[in-house]
Amino acid sequence: MSSRDLPRAGASLATIASLVACVHAPVANAVEPPPGLTHYRCYICHTDREPMVGPAFADIAAFNRGKPGAVDRIAANIRKGVRGGGPWHMPPHPEIPNSDARAMARYIMSLDDANAAPLRVDGSSAAPAPASPAPPSR
Repeated sequence: MSSRDLPRAGASLATIASLVACVHAPVANAVEPPPGLTHYRCYICHTDREPMVGPAFADIAAFNRGKPGAVDRIAANIRKGVRGGGPWHMPPHPEIPNSDARAMARYIMSLDDANAAPLRVDGSSAAPAPASPAPPSR
């Protein structure tokens, strides 16, 4: 590389750096997830945007948006569990204090596609990783 190529290489590096910064920049209006979502391992079955074993938190928010008592209902579901029509259900989590369940429910209701944890370049969620790996599926 000659000294004449250095300005061009510097500009290329600056462009790459700005693109990386955009990918990892915080989302406008983003709300930090409460620590309980990681502590109680909610991210093993859920993510902010993509359905896994459980529905995406943004989908739960969309389903409950505009309904009176949504935060209370979601907090109760966290503590009591949910049994649906399919083979999977959310087990009850009575060990979660009501105050933590309400904080989680408020966070869930704050989500929409614009402020859920951003997706990484590879398409995976940037939500905090679970404390331990998910159990193997059969």
